[in-house]
Amino acid sequence: MDPEYIFSEVGLKEGQTLADLGCGALGHFTFPAAKVVGNGGKVYSVDIRRIILAGIKNRARIDGFNNIETIWANLEILKSTGIANDGVDLATLFNVLFQSDKQGQILAEAIRIVKPGGSLAIIDWKNNKTSFGPPSESRVKPEEIKKICLNQGLSLEKEFEASDYHFGLLFKKLNK
Repeated sequence: MDPEYIFSEVGLKEGQTLADLGCGALGHFTFPAAKVVGNGGKVYSVDIRRIILAGIKNRARIDGFNNIETIWANLEILKSTGIANDGVDLATLFNVLFQSDKQGQILAEAIRIVKPGGSLAIIDWKNNKTSFGPPSESRVKPEEIKKICLNQGLSLEKEFEASDYHFGLLFKKLNK
């Protein structure tokens, strides 16, 4: 997946605050997001694996990214990120939901931290029959994600093709 394309699809802008929830080993989206939001913005790089966060923190220091903060959290536990309620303009869950059977709890934490008027972007594996990617029984259905998010007060803004193997959903948090 091309981060530049993804961030144009979800509308990430300079000066915004983003939470990269489940950032992964290479910070594939963390570092490009930090470039987009610039010094006036902030990127929270969140993961459950401390070794990954240490690597991202080191790379951020070496590459001069002062706008990245790493956070250890179990996304299945509400408020585990420590990010304030309504604290970010955009939360992302990219290739995260298929890894858990507690998608509702993960989505609740993501929704909690998004500002009213802010967005939640979700990218996950399509349910197509391919040997590439996780087993089909692990893949989440976009319809189930939509149902949970709509019931949590979000509106579906956009569906997009994130890659040949991934779907994308962009939700907006309604004003309180």
